[in-house]
Amino acid sequence: MTLASRETQPWIRRFRPASAASTQLVCLPHAGGAASFFLPVAKALAPGTDVLAVQYPGRQDRRTEKGIDNIPDLADAVAREVREWADRPVTLFGHSMGATVAFEVARRLRGTDVDLLGLIVSGRCAPPCTCVATRELSTDENILDEVRRMSGTDAQVLGDDDILRMILPALRSDYAAVQSYRGEPGASVPYPVVALIGDADPQVPVDDARAWVDHTEADFEIQVFPGGHFYLNDQAPAVIGAVKRHIARWAAARDRVA
Repeated sequence: MTLASRETQPWIRRFRPASAASTQLVCLPHAGGAASFFLPVAKALAPGTDVLAVQYPGRQDRRTEKGIDNIPDLADAVAREVREWADRPVTLFGHSMGATVAFEVARRLRGTDVDLLGLIVSGRCAPPCTCVATRELSTDENILDEVRRMSGTDAQVLGDDDILRMILPALRSDYAAVQSYRGEPGASVPYPVVALIGDADPQVPVDDARAWVDHTEADFEIQVFPGGHFYLNDQAPAVIGAVKRHIARWAAARDRVA
């Protein structure tokens, strides 16, 4: 592993550098989302945890780059970046599509020199997840309807043609990645997994989230919060508190073993 003294690179945003922190949290956004979604997390956890937010290609300052339209290639790229940046014990946190990417990244980090503490999957059913793949998302309007249904984007943004033209390429590639993903049958990781969901999420029934237990060889826990698919916007203090507690618990367990 190399010490990443840089604060920003194409794939990583380090909004609140915490070089003295004992752990790192790598955050992976939802479909159409960007690293900036996790700015409140970085603010809340610094200086105790060094938060690294992943910026997928095709959005914001990377909008001129071609998006990656499949989960395996996206996970390969993110795993390479995590290996470059991880100089302390790491927790992965992904929301919606980001949870699937985080799981595949964790699989790729198995047996490497990255000290991965655990995996937090938010707003996502366990693989194989067909909650989005079964919906017809072949047109831009279908995709925008899905985004509106999930309430993940401000209504004013969805009504602004100029902004829509900027975000649609990222949405197309991300939803193509989500739709094509099936997951390897029986795939699992040797790290503890925590699933976080909203109790009114139209995309992730509680039982589908509980199925993550079949994909870890370690401990599993599920936490249900009030709210829909983007429950974490309204429940930010509680969600950030939960993330902080799990990181601390996993780090303490690691220290006891060491």
